[in-house]
Order: sequence, then structure tokens, then C-alpha cells
Amino acid sequence: MQMLYQSDNFVVVQFDAPAVDGSPMARGGFEIVDKSAGREIYLEGLLAEHFKQGVQHLVDTNPTEEAFDEFIGSFSGLAQQPLAMH
Repeated sequence: MQMLYQSDNFVVVQFDAPAVDGSPMARGGFEIVDKSAGREIYLEGLLAEHFKQGVQHLVDTNPTEEAFDEFIGSFSGLAQQPLAMH
């Protein structure tokens, strides 16, 4: 688990998991926490790959925090899981 991004609005954490059952593919994804909405979403598979490519494109353009938040916000609209404090 590695925190990739944190702002006043969002937290993004990357999870990497080793391959299982002899599969050559590793598993993992990204958790996006929308602080203002109090919701989170976990992206994996093709959606996680799309997110990763979008972030890389942003990084290549030297973005502002607002640009990152706008991009992440486009995924947080999918979030349905409410945050639970433990």
C-alpha cells in the first residue's frame, strides 16, 4: 500500500498484490477517498489502468493541484461506498 496523492479533497492510495494461483498477472488497484462526499471507491482492472494512464498524462504536463483534483473527481462520482471510521 502506497499513498500517491493527498489534497484537501481527495486521497489516492495504490494497492499492489502478488499474483495468485500461478497467474503471471499481479493484482492491485487504486482506492480513491472523496473527503467532502465521505465516500470511497476501489478501482481495479481496466478502470484502474485507465486511471493510471490518465495520472501519467497529467504528470507529464506538470499539473496544478486543481488539475489533479478535477481528474480524480471524474472517478469519485462512481463512489458509492460510505467511509467508515475504525
